[in-house]
Amino acid sequence: MATTYNDLTLNIRRALHEAGFPDATLEARELVCFAAGKSREELTRDARLYAPPALEAYAWELAKRHLAGEPVAYLIGEWEFYGVPLDISRDVLIPRPDTETLVEEVLRELPQNEEHRILDLCSGSGCIGISLACHLPASRVVLGEISDGALRVCRQNIRRNGLTGRVVALYADALQKPDRALGEFTCVTCNPPYIPHGEIETLDVSVRDYEPHLALDGGADGLDFYRAVCAEWKGVLAAGGRLFFEVGAGQADAVLRLMRAQGFGDVEVAKDKNGIPRVVHGALCDEI
Repeated sequence: MATTYNDLTLNIRRALHEAGFPDATLEARELVCFAAGKSREELTRDARLYAPPALEAYAWELAKRHLAGEPVAYLIGEWEFYGVPLDISRDVLIPRPDTETLVEEVLRELPQNEEHRILDLCSGSGCIGISLACHLPASRVVLGEISDGALRVCRQNIRRNGLTGRVVALYADALQKPDRALGEFTCVTCNPPYIPHGEIETLDVSVRDYEPHLALDGGADGLDFYRAVCAEWKGVLAAGGRLFFEVGAGQADAVLRLMRAQGFGDVEVAKDKNGIPRVVHGALCDEI
């Protein structure tokens, strides 16, 4: 029986909804768009047209893979973060709405019309640094990553968003001292691996079996990267510069104490849209 694009989308949405997927509407639309090679606008325009049987079968194949745990972003190879389109691969974490809180905090602190030099450590897809570059047009951004695969994705996203002149992706190990050649930065942002090692096997299958463990494992207590960045990377901050961290649920107080112990003052904690303390940031004091 012939099926319209609209019915195909609704049927996949129903299957996802019945399986308990909270974003069933968005995910069904993205899967059908990808299977059909259509934009969202084109899918809406063609909603009453009949989908070719082969296309319908392909869309359901993607839906079944998602129902088995494979994230939509990996299935379609892209995702949107803070209004910015990004290429995504299994070499990087999928950008999440929680992380937008970090971007919002940086934008709240930095005057938009001034020149800024920003370092984004543990960049992954580059979602934080690239979003900041898009919203701070006078800024220059360095994306620091240890993974070759993630660096490839960062560079793809720099090109995709037309930022080649202002954003660069470089190898950087957040657990080691920085190269002095990096220079100084107005602010450093970091969404590091923060899952305690022993908890990784308890994560949802969509995370545990698909997302890179290199970007998840924060050591025995989940705080290894916070300790290293506070101690080793504070020297790259210019006078008055700020360090911004995303933190996991329940980690804000521990990270706040680590920052204060390393000489950071004016430390603030910001909650995400679910009311969870998600971002900790502060300025490096002149004297420790």
